[in-house]
Amino acid sequence: MRRFSPAADQRQLSLFDANPSAAPALDAGDATIAPSECPATPEIEARPPGRVGLVPAVFRHPQADREIRLQQHLVSYALKRARRRSIGFIVGAEGLSVNAPRWVGIGDIEAALQEKAAWILRKLQEQQVRARRLQEAKVDWRDGTLIPFLGEDVIVVLDTRSTGAILNSDASAVQGQLAGVPRLTLHVSLPESATPAQIRDAVQSWLQRQARRIFAERCQHFAAQLNVRYKRLTLSTAQTRWGSANADGSIRLNWRLVHFALPIIDYVVTHELAHLREMNHSPRFWNVVRSVLPDYERARGTLKDDVLPVFD
Repeated sequence: MRRFSPAADQRQLSLFDANPSAAPALDAGDATIAPSECPATPEIEARPPGRVGLVPAVFRHPQADREIRLQQHLVSYALKRARRRSIGFIVGAEGLSVNAPRWVGIGDIEAALQEKAAWILRKLQEQQVRARRLQEAKVDWRDGTLIPFLGEDVIVVLDTRSTGAILNSDASAVQGQLAGVPRLTLHVSLPESATPAQIRDAVQSWLQRQARRIFAERCQHFAAQLNVRYKRLTLSTAQTRWGSANADGSIRLNWRLVHFALPIIDYVVTHELAHLREMNHSPRFWNVVRSVLPDYERARGTLKDDVLPVFD
């Protein structure tokens, strides 16, 4: 196994800086525009640059104190005076915020907004699209709700005859199964009168147990292929990382990965184990990943684009 310097031993590398279930703020900054962490959508990418739809839209920040028309679209934004040397734009889940020095006039602020209009409108619409996706992903905790597990939908069934939580994967027991109807059911030992919080906690506990078992199996499998040894595997509940690896042999994996199909989990596992050979993201590191997962780019794209179910 490769030896690392004491300085490298203190480093911890993450798979991604942002969890796709979070809605990040987008700051145009002082000199450069930060790239969006929001997933690209066909509706956005198919439009000509600088154009957001054909019908004028309205974007309102809840703390808005000013408004401006950008390419025929009405944008109400929150203006904050700050001790800084340039104008900064932030497009977040609430809308557009502008931070400007006290000595900069409104005319100059609006000129800067017009200059960045295409970027601002694109990010505002991306945030709206993401907000809709997150709203649709919010789980209605009840008998019959659907939860993704290993890339498949699972129907939650409240069943007091069960003990704990039991996954029924016997598709042959379902006669005349319709296309598109989930074949998996999770029988949870709760009465029909159970509260949404009780159902959520029971299902989440089951998912975390499955995550621990599956991740341990995949880590053992790929550690052997990569000829590395990890010392400890722990589950993470981090909001900003899918996984991380430390040069001391510690691996942390976000339990929410259990929602994805096995090839996605395998990519994250391989990514973190590969760091035990290359504690960086150099071409050598990606060659290590590619040595066992030649098509890892596909799994990486899925992680960035998909929205996880919203539990709370």
